[in-house]
Amino acid sequence: MIETNVSRHHESFLEVIHSYYQLTKPRIIPLLLITTAGSMWIAAKGEVNPWLLLATLAGGTLAAASAQTINCIYDRDIDYDMERTRHRPIPSGKVQPRDALIFAIVLAIMSFSLLTVFANLLAAALATSGIIFYVLIYTHWLKRHSTQNIVIGGAAGAIPALVGWAAVTDTLSWTAWLLFAIVFLWTPPHFWALALMIRDDYAKVGVPMLPVVAGNLPTVKQIWAYTLITVGATLLLVYPLQEAGVLYAAIAVYLGGVFIYKAWQLLHNPNDKTLARGLFLYSISYMMLLCLGMVIDSLPLTHHVISMVWTQLHFLG
Repeated sequence: MIETNVSRHHESFLEVIHSYYQLTKPRIIPLLLITTAGSMWIAAKGEVNPWLLLATLAGGTLAAASAQTINCIYDRDIDYDMERTRHRPIPSGKVQPRDALIFAIVLAIMSFSLLTVFANLLAAALATSGIIFYVLIYTHWLKRHSTQNIVIGGAAGAIPALVGWAAVTDTLSWTAWLLFAIVFLWTPPHFWALALMIRDDYAKVGVPMLPVVAGNLPTVKQIWAYTLITVGATLLLVYPLQEAGVLYAAIAVYLGGVFIYKAWQLLHNPNDKTLARGLFLYSISYMMLLCLGMVIDSLPLTHHVISMVWTQLHFLG
């Protein structure tokens, strides 16, 4: 690895805090938390203990922050070479790798402790396994050596759904694994759309993202296939699992239809970076709104209102 320990001085204590905060890639974390929350609400039938929710989301935040910090340490050489990432705290010299590693270890210990005490050991173990998988399987092994890096590595980003379910039930059911699968299947179209946008950066540093190795057309074909499978998987919550109702079904169909349409547009214009950007940005909204739909659909109030509407329609009929 190329050492990038450039000597820098911070102007203030707040700038030091900001640098460590940036190590955690904070923009990624809310998406992980919304999948955790969606899973918790379905598991709890819409009645989540607010303290358990807070503790689980805090523990998940710490775990994700730890994993992202270690990723920043490991990737500091290629981060220095890519224009998009060279201003991150480690390649810019604002934080030393040794200090970042200590920070990551502390975050991981805090995450495990918080989840063990306020949720359960299963949730804590799953969160820790997510850190290990992201660092060893994705960052160390897959990212620089396989075009399937995002496909297999997507399991790390899907683990928060399992953490949420385990925190509520202390078990893992078929529904929990379906929620895991939805996030897992969603990851390739989400990330490959980004890879199409910054293909040259990945090529420059030798990261074998699918657009770099196979080209744009095979990539958008894969995006199209994964998008169709993802949307199909979201509807399995309604049938046969019957864990979600008519409101979620309507939300999932609408959001999925837009997702499929955007993937279809990109399929027919594989070199259009504007369409790739549009799909990437929409994929974020898609997952967040889908999980929000899970939350709203699971609420007892929602069930009550829908039941009243059905009764009224039946009466009028």
